[in-house]
Amino acid sequence: MAQHHFHLKANWPGLRNDVGEIEAGNLKAKVSIPPEMDGPGVGTNPDEMLLGAAATCYIITLAAMMERSGLEKTDLTMESEGIVDVTKGIITYQKIIHRPHIVLNPSATEKDRQLALKLAEKAETSCMISRAVKGNVEIELQATVIVASE
Repeated sequence: MAQHHFHLKANWPGLRNDVGEIEAGNLKAKVSIPPEMDGPGVGTNPDEMLLGAAATCYIITLAAMMERSGLEKTDLTMESEGIVDVTKGIITYQKIIHRPHIVLNPSATEKDRQLALKLAEKAETSCMISRAVKGNVEIELQATVIVASE
């Protein structure tokens, strides 16, 4: 069994509305509470970072699955949305919605388009971040697959 260890250093110099810093490998960022939650909104925040982790894990997993299946694309983009609920002072990360947009090569068939949709769904259940938050955060998929015109 292979294990990979990732390390993060954090520095938080003040109280709730201060600005801290994190550093992990190639990631170096300022962090604070977002303005939506009455924070200073400097740098990133845990809500964006969870969304970023889920989105990048998903799109990388999807690209790898498409490569392994031999499914050729001209473009793969995605927008993701995180929904955080604050009720009675309790903050809950409710839902993440991934909206991948897959553009297949002009020579793609209907079978290829269906395979792309299947892989888009499978990538969501295969991604390690999706699996890590399963049961706590709902993940919804709204995939679009089109064939590029020649």
